[in-house]
Amino acid sequence: MRKTWLLGFGFFGISIGWSLYNGFVPFFLDNFITSTALIGFLMTVDNYIALFLQPYIGQLSDRTQTKVGRRMPYLLVGIPLAALFYALLPFHTSLVMLIFFMICMNLSMAIFRSPTIALMPDITPEVNRTKANGIINFMGGCGAILAFSVGSYLFSIKEYLPFLAVSAIFLLVLLVVFTNIKENQDSITYTETLVPKINYKDELNPPTLYLLAAIFFWFISIQGMEALFTLYGVNELGLSKSASAFSLTFFSLSFVLSAIPSGLLGAKFGKKKVIVVGVIGLIFSFLLLNWIESVVYLRIVLFLGGLFWACVNINAYPFIVSTGSTTSYGTRTGLYYLVSSLAAIISPPTLGLFIDFFGFGILFWAAAGSLVLALACIWRVHDKEIVTEGA
Repeated sequence: MRKTWLLGFGFFGISIGWSLYNGFVPFFLDNFITSTALIGFLMTVDNYIALFLQPYIGQLSDRTQTKVGRRMPYLLVGIPLAALFYALLPFHTSLVMLIFFMICMNLSMAIFRSPTIALMPDITPEVNRTKANGIINFMGGCGAILAFSVGSYLFSIKEYLPFLAVSAIFLLVLLVVFTNIKENQDSITYTETLVPKINYKDELNPPTLYLLAAIFFWFISIQGMEALFTLYGVNELGLSKSASAFSLTFFSLSFVLSAIPSGLLGAKFGKKKVIVVGVIGLIFSFLLLNWIESVVYLRIVLFLGGLFWACVNINAYPFIVSTGSTTSYGTRTGLYYLVSSLAAIISPPTLGLFIDFFGFGILFWAAAGSLVLALACIWRVHDKEIVTEGA
């Protein structure tokens, strides 16, 4: 599993980059734009690119043949470009320049994100992929924690410091992955197999549709909360920019610590039951945040929220796969990421529009309301799940 940990370092870099981007770029936009809805819209550029460009790049990498492998050329081009535009973000001098840097950075990230993800199954035997995915998610979570903790400290010193640090981490990630993973040697030989044509009428059964709706609504809640929380902390609670961003560390830390236990609970008691507990816990956590003014209690509740979010997120993907046939795993994976990407596109501008009309105090009320809709949908999912299966 040494190669998996090394590849996990790549996901660590991606995660720290996106977490810092979501935490601090809204402050740059806030200097030019008064509409929170417009800020939220501009923060969803990466999700539009994810819908259209990343699937194409992923398929293109499948057909690429070079001396350094199929995926590595995209890392060699995309990561240095992403590092360059990431470093330039805090040095903008106008809104047009900032948006230009944002778009270029997002396009650069799109070049290597899908090929990086595809490297995991490329070099990992099927029997070890679940364990490898856990390692990669753990590394990604550590990246988010580092972004909100150390990144907040650096941001409080000089606003450009965390961006330069992440840019350097990108280049270090490329060096580590390229030096240690020899794609043409480490990749497992792929054998194409014929599978029956998928019957979409059977696959899109009521449990699947209700579950996809639930996934959409809880991502509306979480994606909007994470994108706008730093502005909420400054405008509603009077926190400094660094203290507001640092508070999200507790949400990410709790998620990382709870990821493996949440998977074990899902295997023991059933994924649906654990998801329902998680959604209910998130609803109460978000409602409670509306009456909290102390930063200490804020971070305690965010820590609890991260625990409940782990119960939901860790079990959601295995659950959507389990509601269909064994020949539809790829299709269901695509549906899962399609729905989550759509939620990420819709959520920040929608919750931002609520904030424009009602003020920042509406953020967690709206997030809790979306979770109530998710709970209503997941409650309608009737499954015949075997709860003794492995996590």
